[in-house]
Amino acid sequence: MKTLDEVELECLVYGAAIFGTGGGGDPEKGLKLLLEDLRNGRKLRLIDLKELSDNNLIVCPYFCGTIAPTSQKHANIVYDDPIVESFKKIEKILGEKVSAVATTELGGFNTAVALHVASVMDIPLVDGDYVGRAAPELLQSTANIFGVPLLPSVIATSTGNLIIIERCANLDEYERIARTVSLSSGSAAVVDTPIRVSLAKKVLIKGSVSRCIEIGKIVKNANAVGQDPIPELIRKLGGTLVFKGLVKKYSWSDTGGFLYGEAVYEGVDEWKSHELKIWIKNENIIAWMDREVVITAPDLIIVVNEKGYGITNTELKEGMKAFVIGAKAPEVWTTKKGLEIFGPRHFGFAFGYKPLKVKKHSNPKIHLKDEKKEKVD
Repeated sequence: MKTLDEVELECLVYGAAIFGTGGGGDPEKGLKLLLEDLRNGRKLRLIDLKELSDNNLIVCPYFCGTIAPTSQKHANIVYDDPIVESFKKIEKILGEKVSAVATTELGGFNTAVALHVASVMDIPLVDGDYVGRAAPELLQSTANIFGVPLLPSVIATSTGNLIIIERCANLDEYERIARTVSLSSGSAAVVDTPIRVSLAKKVLIKGSVSRCIEIGKIVKNANAVGQDPIPELIRKLGGTLVFKGLVKKYSWSDTGGFLYGEAVYEGVDEWKSHELKIWIKNENIIAWMDREVVITAPDLIIVVNEKGYGITNTELKEGMKAFVIGAKAPEVWTTKKGLEIFGPRHFGFAFGYKPLKVKKHSNPKIHLKDEKKEKVD
């Protein structure tokens, strides 16, 4: 078991935001939450599954809802920390002390939230997650690939809703319930997937939290000495530089508890005269270059700025400079069941999964000029 210090927490959040593929929540809020925990004297600990007993119980705390910016005003706050309320309630329902928590996904806020809950309850965060990146729906969990029940579940909102779900007709119905609850306050604090460590060893994508810290260190250390982090970031991700350019157009809507959007990038350097389009459902899901599909979920479409920091779709704006990196998803997602719940057809597209082609770029560094860009008709 390892106790994380302030630098490691920063690196964790930076790395998780990169794996967040445009979603996963606000990394600034995530880091602020963890630093507050640190200042309050809480221990933020990371543990390998091997260090736990097979009979130990693990649960999964996270927030569900749109990542769209909103000015909507909600009712009076009842729960200051609804995710902790959900955790305490599910522990009572299970009638057993939870030994550790696992993060549902890798994202700047949701990964931080899981570690926050662990610190409040004085237990560790498991070094692993259920996606290996961020994903828009509750369906996209390796638990669903292996047929592991997500229920019972507790869902709370800051406005005072506290809902216990013991049984659902199916996973789609569970998604609809959680998403509908999130609309009342912008997000819903969910704790679900209570499982034994023996089962978690089969289901979780192991080592993913440590990998976030490693990726975050690359970005942080490179910037500290004025170096370009992009080449080493791509190498460590085992990925490929798909595109360099500027955001030409970005349109989005906040619909049904999701941010749906489309971002169009105009190329520079070797991508000049080319255009990249990304379809978004909270996260980056499908990418086309010049109308040809180049990356599809479950593979990762990562958008970072010149300094290598992940750009969320909440903060994406027209005129932004960006590097688009493709990286392969964990192999479990390219199985038949994985693609059923995370491939393009699941999102309503008429085509199937197109495996990412990883190619080497000898020097992906580019200086994007600040001068007014040419208009591409």
